[in-house]
Amino acid sequence: MPKRGKKYAESIKQVDRQKRYGSVVEAIELVKAITTTKFDASVDVAVKLGVDPRHADQMVRGAVVLPHGIGKTVRVLVFAQGEKEKEARDAGADFVGADDLIAKIKEGWFEFDKVIATPDMMGKVSQLGRVLGPRGLMPNPKVGTVTFDIARAVKETKAGRVEFRVERAGIIHAPLGRVSFEAQALAENFAALIEVLQKLRPAATKGQYVKSVTVSSTMSPGVKIDPLSI
Repeated sequence: MPKRGKKYAESIKQVDRQKRYGSVVEAIELVKAITTTKFDASVDVAVKLGVDPRHADQMVRGAVVLPHGIGKTVRVLVFAQGEKEKEARDAGADFVGADDLIAKIKEGWFEFDKVIATPDMMGKVSQLGRVLGPRGLMPNPKVGTVTFDIARAVKETKAGRVEFRVERAGIIHAPLGRVSFEAQALAENFAALIEVLQKLRPAATKGQYVKSVTVSSTMSPGVKIDPLSI
């Protein structure tokens, strides 16, 4: 357990750990108020779902384009050739290539945040599974990063596309933006995420689907939101 500073101790006094806020905006405003970092901290959400990820039919995985982005510049690498290579560059991809990029990555280069590939490139990209996989960078058709619609994928990723996957404990973690964002903007990003999660509800799930919701910033205590209010 990391040692907490005095500012954290003061901020936690402002949070009723038992209360579950019925207003998303109110909960986010509290997170903004109690954040003590000097930098523009990330605002994140943890959603506990009523699923058991050990069963394949209860796995929840997907992506959402947040309407207000995440307040971070995303460096996008695309594996493509021919016309698709040009399409990726025109859409704003930072790095585009094939064998040249594969060789560079094998040598230890990782100055990018997201990876997209056309389906015909995946035979070659699979060589990088052992290095991209553990970093969460391996392209996957389930989250839209293996596609021939390269322009759309690049633009959405640049605009604030967030990928998520339920963890073993049944929890989804995702960024909502930055503390500098208006509370309403963060709430709208939150609503977009929840809407996608609801659409991805597994048919095998019984009972309450969204069990708990907690928002926090990089260095703030968590603030709970009443799951029934969303």
